[in-house]
Amino acid sequence: MKRTLILVRHGKSSWEEDLPDRERPLAERGLRDAPMMGKRLAKALADNEVHPDLILSSPACRALSTARLLADVLAYRGEIALDKRMYASDARTLLTVIGALDDGLRCVILVGHDPEFTELAHGFSSEITRMPTCAIARFSFEGEPWSAIPTLAPTRVWFDCPKKP
Repeated sequence: MKRTLILVRHGKSSWEEDLPDRERPLAERGLRDAPMMGKRLAKALADNEVHPDLILSSPACRALSTARLLADVLAYRGEIALDKRMYASDARTLLTVIGALDDGLRCVILVGHDPEFTELAHGFSSEITRMPTCAIARFSFEGEPWSAIPTLAPTRVWFDCPKKP
């Protein structure tokens, strides 16, 4: 079974209020970019007849808001799952999260933060050196369980970000 892993860095967050980091909301640009990037992702997924089976988000407000905006555009009807390991973590922890995914899932979207998303994306593709806000990296893997993904090279890579034409 083909597996698709999609990494989405949260949209641009607001620094206007003096809030704890986890509670920072999306800025106006983040609220604008997330649906736009969701439309680009929807087109890319439709071209490959792939649909998300699970959206897994960091519990931080800006990540969850980004996940909700993407879910709306993608017509995702499932629950957005939260995993506290995706907040203030590292690429190794994210690989643990990925490796534990249910093998019944074909396509999973992770919504989280930098620098761990850049580190993880770069580990799968040396061409991805930075995940700016609202960037999306999609990786396809052939016929392996999720537990094998951390040790595999993807068969296909797609990358997009708001400032890319």
